[in-house]
Amino acid sequence: MYKTIHQYYVYILSSKKNGTLYIGVSNNLERRIFEHKNKLIKGFSKKYDLTKLMYFEVFQHIDEAIKREKRLKKWKRQWKIDLIEEKNPNWNDLAADWSMNMDSASSAE
Repeated sequence: MYKTIHQYYVYILSSKKNGTLYIGVSNNLERRIFEHKNKLIKGFSKKYDLTKLMYFEVFQHIDEAIKREKRLKKWKRQWKIDLIEEKNPNWNDLAADWSMNMDSASSAE
């Protein structure tokens, strides 16, 4: 029997270095970042213009990703900043060079 391998992502967005942080989970990171960058979803990230992907982790099981997301949301702010800076010290937008087109976000409509 063939089993599809799924990937789930926990990610952190910001608008700038040391700015407001948003933590989310998705099964399609490219589509979700497209939605954030184009402000297609009402809420916290749209209100605070959080469109830059600063950090993400990959999981095979959704329950692990959700558990990690909830855990990160409870962390102290400085711990989150340290986590970002460990892998992305210059706070570069990790999705800056992703090809963002409507085809990759077709399920966003």
